[in-house]
Amino acid sequence: MSILLGILTFVLIVVSLFLVLVVLAQKAKNDGGMGAAMGGGMAEAAFGADTSNVLSKATINAAIAFFVLAFALYLGRIYQRTHVAVSSDSLPTIAVPVSKSAPKPAPPAPSAAAKTAPVAGPTVPKPTPESPKKP
Repeated sequence: MSILLGILTFVLIVVSLFLVLVVLAQKAKNDGGMGAAMGGGMAEAAFGADTSNVLSKATINAAIAFFVLAFALYLGRIYQRTHVAVSSDSLPTIAVPVSKSAPKPAPPAPSAAAKTAPVAGPTVPKPTPESPKKP
């Protein structure tokens, strides 16, 4: 997937450079502008009288290709980010050591027989008359 995205990125760069050159080569409506300085006369010699139509169509086609490629790259990067498994480029997972004061496991739940049997509490010896009473 990343090879395809790399190829599409290269094509997008080429299309954008072509778009810039085609726009600069066009003749302005009023003075000739930058198109005359960048070879507007050469374009007329190459394409004849329909130079403006050829450059306008090339501009439109390059703009459409630019936006389609940009949108395809956007969708490709979203797909790559959400569907690709963890790769070697991602951050490593660090194992946390267990501390000595780890919580003890909870005691097992009492069974059904233990719930019905009466529970005997701890036996406390009763004071005898010989033993002194504590205040």
